[in-house]
Amino acid sequence: MKKLLLFFALGLFANGYAQNIRFEGVIMDSGKAPLEMANVMAVNQTTKAMDAYAITSDKGKFVLNLKANTSYTIKLSYIGMQNKEITVATKSENIVQNITMESGGIELAGVEIVREMPVSIKGDTIVYNADSFKSGTERKLEDVIKKLPGVEINSDGEVEVEGKKVSKLMVDGKDFFKGDTKLGVKNIPADAIDKVQFLRNYNENSILKGVENNQDNVAMNIKLKSGKKNFWFGDISAAGGINDTNRYLVNPKLFYYSPNYSINLITNFNNIGELPLTVQDYFKFTGGFKNMMSKGGSSFNISSNDLGISLMRNNRAKEIETQFGAANFTYNVTKAWTLSGFGIILNSNSDLETKSTVNILNPSSNQIASTENRDEVTSQKSNLGLFKLGSIYKPNSKFQLDYDILSKLSKQDENSSLLRQSIVNSISTNETIFTGKKQDPTSLNQNLSAYFTQSDKNVFAVEMQHLYQDENPFYNANLQSQPFSLIGYLTGQNRNDLSQNRFVKTNKLDAKLDYYYMITPKSNINITIGNTNSNQNFNSSIYQILDGGGINKLTDSQNNNSVNYKFNDAFLGLHYKFLSGKFTITPGVSFHTYDMTNTQLGNSFNQNFFRILPDFLTIYQIKKAETLTYNFGFTNSFTDINRLAEGFIFNNYNSLSKGSRTLENATQQTHSLRYFKYNMFNLENISANLSYSKTVDAIKTQSVFNGVNQSSSPYNSDFADESASAFAMYGRSFLKNYKASFNTRLGWSKFNNIQNATLTVRESFTQTHTITAATNYKNLPNLEIGYSLTVNDYNNSKFYTDKPFVKLDYYFLKSFSFVSEYEFYHYYNGDKTVNNEYDFLSASLIYQRTKESKLEYKISATNLLNTTSLNDDSFSQFSTRTSQYTVQPRYILFSLKYNL
Repeated sequence: MKKLLLFFALGLFANGYAQNIRFEGVIMDSGKAPLEMANVMAVNQTTKAMDAYAITSDKGKFVLNLKANTSYTIKLSYIGMQNKEITVATKSENIVQNITMESGGIELAGVEIVREMPVSIKGDTIVYNADSFKSGTERKLEDVIKKLPGVEINSDGEVEVEGKKVSKLMVDGKDFFKGDTKLGVKNIPADAIDKVQFLRNYNENSILKGVENNQDNVAMNIKLKSGKKNFWFGDISAAGGINDTNRYLVNPKLFYYSPNYSINLITNFNNIGELPLTVQDYFKFTGGFKNMMSKGGSSFNISSNDLGISLMRNNRAKEIETQFGAANFTYNVTKAWTLSGFGIILNSNSDLETKSTVNILNPSSNQIASTENRDEVTSQKSNLGLFKLGSIYKPNSKFQLDYDILSKLSKQDENSSLLRQSIVNSISTNETIFTGKKQDPTSLNQNLSAYFTQSDKNVFAVEMQHLYQDENPFYNANLQSQPFSLIGYLTGQNRNDLSQNRFVKTNKLDAKLDYYYMITPKSNINITIGNTNSNQNFNSSIYQILDGGGINKLTDSQNNNSVNYKFNDAFLGLHYKFLSGKFTITPGVSFHTYDMTNTQLGNSFNQNFFRILPDFLTIYQIKKAETLTYNFGFTNSFTDINRLAEGFIFNNYNSLSKGSRTLENATQQTHSLRYFKYNMFNLENISANLSYSKTVDAIKTQSVFNGVNQSSSPYNSDFADESASAFAMYGRSFLKNYKASFNTRLGWSKFNNIQNATLTVRESFTQTHTITAATNYKNLPNLEIGYSLTVNDYNNSKFYTDKPFVKLDYYFLKSFSFVSEYEFYHYYNGDKTVNNEYDFLSASLIYQRTKESKLEYKISATNLLNTTSLNDDSFSQFSTRTSQYTVQPRYILFSLKYNL
């Protein structure tokens, strides 16, 4: 099989070199100055097809790989120059020819040629012509994006450009489920896409575009084909199982776009493990709300009390049944006023089977102190809702008023039974444990912003955000052994049945005023006045259920919490931004006064102090598409109420914790260096990022382990925590039909904690390296091959994952699309006590008589090799964990799709 794949791949690559010649030269103006980023396109005079294209380098150079013995029309365009066409007849020898363009063209003269170019850059926008990269097998936006040079889709389904996550998706300039890109990537039909645009340095508000630094913001806009506008489009799919007739999938998707409004409807009902939105996605869904205080230098984040229910992933479940519905709209009420919003409902039932080993490390060495082996069966039910409404009022270019409201509603239940083997001092103990989790948290997030340009020199921005959050997690654990000694606990029961209620309410208001004064066209001063105010209440109680069903309320204060926490941060920020040659430099400083009061146990504890926090940003614009960015800052980080409550909290059946009301803030300094280069001449894409952080007075954990049971509390460490990360990616397209890329991610962390009264220092080092090569032919099979190596070193316990992978897609006979993907995993640890191999193979065959046909027929198969489980590992600051998850079996489906 390997020899066959190698022969096939070599054949495809050899095809690219056969019978080709190079046509190269320099594009100049009439003064013999080279023209950078001029568009050059070769059109075959016989087939009328574009056989090659190029964008000139900074020295005006271009290279086209053309067919020998063929006549071409060479089309050239450059803004400010007259379009030019020349005729070239190739033979068997390479051709060198310089070309001069004449001035006098108007701004739009090159639009037609640019429209046909596969890739073009205009300012901060990279534009991909989708049809130039389609082979015919693509069915959704995700399939198109994967073929674009310099663009990646990460393991979470998020789009990345230059190593930065795309934070916003638009279709024809209209928001598509604001705050998430995954829904669009997975559902927008590929045949509707004309252009894919990536907007770097993006700012939603044009008023602030020139005065703020937006180097980390990337948005994506999909331009629809003309035939998809002012008409409903989309598709309706239905599938049934062949090998298992109980399997089904129903997936209607409808879209409508016009100049004044848009409507998007997506539904999905299935029991084959296809999750349009995971529970993780739900909790990460921001609705477009940003951290408006990120520039202030303080970090006060409201933590979640989700009990760990949200940690389930699609490929780690034995059985998943999903009902999903989503609707999104935008409506231009007037030219000045736009309304938008969405609603999302997700219901899912999941069954999980997990085998895991947790090794608790000795505090004074890397040896294993105790081991917990778990064989766990879990049932989860989740009902989730997301609802968003937004308004933008912009009567003129100088004023804008925005309002957004986002509501999250959910109801989740989880029941687990597990067989635990505890190995302590070489003594093994087995017991059965049952746990139950319930929660139905709600949150309401509101944003009100106003932007006003008073004159060319004065810009004002007022922003306010309010968060209301109500959480009520319930936890129950039923054990054979007694895990902890609690005051008032009745011993001697057949089972140890413990429950805890928690109620956490949060009201948080952020408000700030920004004033920008334009000193010169290349410099401005930014003055910020802001305030963060939070009021939280935390109540909890533990009770014991006796053998006869009676309730023993553990009323001692150490088993209960009734806490109020008030936090206030008032600050003044000053930033000076100026351009000097190729540099954009922004030094800044913020002055903070903090006031915090927590009330519990009948009295109050107050802290107030003053801090000065500097920050610095510089951007070096080396060339038009090459930048180097350095960022430095100090951040004061504060805990919320969860780590201040001094009564006990059950985190898990074997983990009990309590807070400390005297905790102080941590101070973190961060440094980051980012490099980016996009060479349009040879479609070379290079991005790299280095970052380092050091945290002093970090809030750490002091734990006492009794066998495999852990009691913990937080404290401010006298020793600094450190972390560093690095990312590098190199990608290049060549010979029109080929691309290759390599990327690497490295991460190092050092943590300080106290374990059983002993100071422990733990280090972790993770690395992932991936190399891929792919073809992109219109009329030949396309192959993507790659290899990924992941190494996780947790305090000298190493885990490895080797992952070669291959994807084949082929559009043939103008009606058939075949796609197959294969992944092989070799998972093992350093001493080979864990050594597993597993692989996944999927395939699909689609028949559509012509591209205009309404009906599509599809046979698809997932997990063709019927792999039963996969492996994973993780690291806490006291232990390592390896896990094996049961996955869904082989499904073979027959599908029918109707294209609107």
